[in-house]
Amino acid sequence: MPRHPPVLSTEEDKQRSEETSFNAEVASHALSLRGRKLTVAIAFVAGTGFTLFGYDQGVMSALLTAGQFEKVFPQVIVDSSHPNHATLQSFVVAIYTSTVPSYHAELSPAAKRGALILIEGSLITFGVMISYWIDFALFWASGSSAQWRVPIALQIVLALAMVFGIGFLPESPRWLVKQNRNAEALAVISALEDKSPDNAEVQRTYHAIREAVMIEDFGASTDLGDKHTPQHLKRSPLRRLFVGGRSQNFRRVSLGVMNQCFQQITGINLITYYATILFQRLGLSDVTSRLIAAANGTEYFFASIIAIFIIDRIGRRKLMLFGAVGQCITMILLAVLGSVQGTGAQVTSSVLLFVFNSFFAIGWLGMTWLYPAEIVGLEIRAPANALSTASNWIFNFMVVMVTGPSFNNISWGTYIVFAALNAFIIPIVYFFFPETAGHMDVIFALAYNEGVSPVQVSLRKDVPLAGSPEADRILGIDAVDREVNTSGEKQ
Repeated sequence: MPRHPPVLSTEEDKQRSEETSFNAEVASHALSLRGRKLTVAIAFVAGTGFTLFGYDQGVMSALLTAGQFEKVFPQVIVDSSHPNHATLQSFVVAIYTSTVPSYHAELSPAAKRGALILIEGSLITFGVMISYWIDFALFWASGSSAQWRVPIALQIVLALAMVFGIGFLPESPRWLVKQNRNAEALAVISALEDKSPDNAEVQRTYHAIREAVMIEDFGASTDLGDKHTPQHLKRSPLRRLFVGGRSQNFRRVSLGVMNQCFQQITGINLITYYATILFQRLGLSDVTSRLIAAANGTEYFFASIIAIFIIDRIGRRKLMLFGAVGQCITMILLAVLGSVQGTGAQVTSSVLLFVFNSFFAIGWLGMTWLYPAEIVGLEIRAPANALSTASNWIFNFMVVMVTGPSFNNISWGTYIVFAALNAFIIPIVYFFFPETAGHMDVIFALAYNEGVSPVQVSLRKDVPLAGSPEADRILGIDAVDREVNTSGEKQ
């Protein structure tokens, strides 16, 4: 008898057809940039934005006492208050600083995320540095309005580079999955890891992202995996910010907001905005003050590079504590020396301003763009990061506005205020800020289940990896949920 080939069932035939269609769609979304080249491109565009952020902060420092600037803006009285130079530029900077860290974090491998995001922080200081040197170079153009117009106009170059570069970058895989664009998400993950879409590591990352989105779809805001979450909470991302339960959203959002607040109340903008003026107050000449301020910005940049190489080995908590302790001691010494007259005290105070920048660059500069993005879950990341960034700008404005009047009224006592604020930060970080170099959804759910502090759980070595059966059990994802998660893959 002739042998006939086996006949596929209708269901098997449909499944094979869907797989073929899905694979073809993934291939159609293949990116020209892959692996290291794509990672570098993302870091470049994100870094350009933060270079502009730093430049925008630093450029006004020397312009405040530039002769041509004072002629055009005579209402600026530096010794009594800081000028209100909040412009459309500042508004735009605030927008992209609330989105770029999340975008970069979601496109970075977990093992390198800390270093990659801290590069952004380092590039803030790079922007500060180049703004100081440009201001110093144009200080000699005292007879022309170019003395202040050129430094401000040069920001356009960085803005155009960012606008042009972003057009070549992909969307975040997490956002694509949320929009049910699964094939495109898999193609992006494949390009980031420079491996084929069916590679085991690529598939593991892809399914972990889909599970995270599934948790959101099932109303993870009050209790991860709880399908009985009220519908009004499921529909409103903003309301999810204020719930607790196993996800601990409100606590996590609060930590992100506090982290950004703490960065500003350390007193860093006392130096960034007022560097030239501070050195003049120490008795240095106008030219010498500008030169040392530029050198201070340069040292600030090189100190920030240190954190890039140690963040993923040492961890977030230790660096924040190291920075806060060093900043507190430095502010105390500045206050003591401020009450002493003499050349020795002036020279030592100048050196301490460099020392303060170093502690801040290592412990807090890039940390506040990394920590808020890591501490919160995917379902609330966008509004949570917007809130934390708003906290940064609110306290930035507050510190800058009160510093001038404070020096005018209590002089070196201003340093005591900032020393006290840094001292306040130390125990708060130690007792309430968990280490975020792990899997935060699992850490907070485990802490909730066991009734212990998330800080304790974050320091443990036995926390299961996201996507593992142990993690799913902790998160409350049962077998049915996993089936639902994987069943929609071929879309």
